[in-house]
Amino acid sequence: MAAPTIYSQPIRNTICRGAQPPATFAIVFYLSYRKESLMLNAKETVSRARSLRTAIPAFNIPYLPMVKPVVQAVIDEDSVAMIQVARVEWEKFGSQSLEDVAAEYRKYQSPRHTLLHLDHIPVVDEDLLEVDYLAYIRRGIGAGFQSVMVDASRLDLGGNITATKASADLAHVAGVPCEAELGAVMGHESGPIAPYEEIFSSKMGFTDSGEAERFVRESGCDWLSVAVGNIHGAVAEHLKHQKKPVARLDIGQIKVLSDITGVPLVLHGGSGIDKEYVRSGIAAGIAKINVGTEIRQVYLRVIDETGGDIAAAQDAVYLKVREVISGMLGLSNTRAILFG
Repeated sequence: MAAPTIYSQPIRNTICRGAQPPATFAIVFYLSYRKESLMLNAKETVSRARSLRTAIPAFNIPYLPMVKPVVQAVIDEDSVAMIQVARVEWEKFGSQSLEDVAAEYRKYQSPRHTLLHLDHIPVVDEDLLEVDYLAYIRRGIGAGFQSVMVDASRLDLGGNITATKASADLAHVAGVPCEAELGAVMGHESGPIAPYEEIFSSKMGFTDSGEAERFVRESGCDWLSVAVGNIHGAVAEHLKHQKKPVARLDIGQIKVLSDITGVPLVLHGGSGIDKEYVRSGIAAGIAKINVGTEIRQVYLRVIDETGGDIAAAQDAVYLKVREVISGMLGLSNTRAILFG
């Protein structure tokens, strides 16, 4: 798209009744064009991360006041990250709706540092209820989300492929990449899950490499969320404050899945994983890492301790996000790595 022509006449200190002066309008239009042209492209950004063996952190927003400090922390670390919200976060927490998160994001977004992602739209949710998932995908695209995720992992392989393909086809018409999940990243269930050591040693729910190539090929998904030892933070009311177990990753399986699928892999449940496993996972093919529990629990703890001081909770989230980016993930200063 060519840059729009700018009116040559000077701006006058007069008020046009019912409209802006032509040159004023032209400058507003031009600045809007420039802002849009500087925005990151989600598919390109994650693909670059994969090829350069780095990753895009993606921070979940269960409460709207968390958007501002998360974005500011990403900017101050000169990183590139996603701000994201999952359906469970407006159903069971306080993010209100995907449209509310999009509106809050637009107040603080940094076109050079941040992207907006619609996380975990389930086909069957954590309470085992069917969801009108395509309606949510349409709403997300309409609200300006730059990428979307459908989660049909509670279905069998054929059902997962069918639901993911329907979502990916819908997203691709709008030029939006679609993430999907194969395997079972546990933790979002309403009840307790098996002990972590049992999950890891038995490879319970791990993504099957034999299914992964077929799944990506037939579904048309752009990114694949894999189960390789990672688990979600609990969302059930009586478990949501519970500390996650320290998890580890099957690095060999990540490498196999990366090679066989040829697409960027996504690590859900990034909180609580030993940082050396995280960094080895990035080297093996993980290109996007979701972080939710780590910052949600900090926000809620400060809210509880201060009797509802949102500003104090925002400060705590800001510091925690910076710590996660620089310490746990080692992903400070990635904007220059990705885009020079």
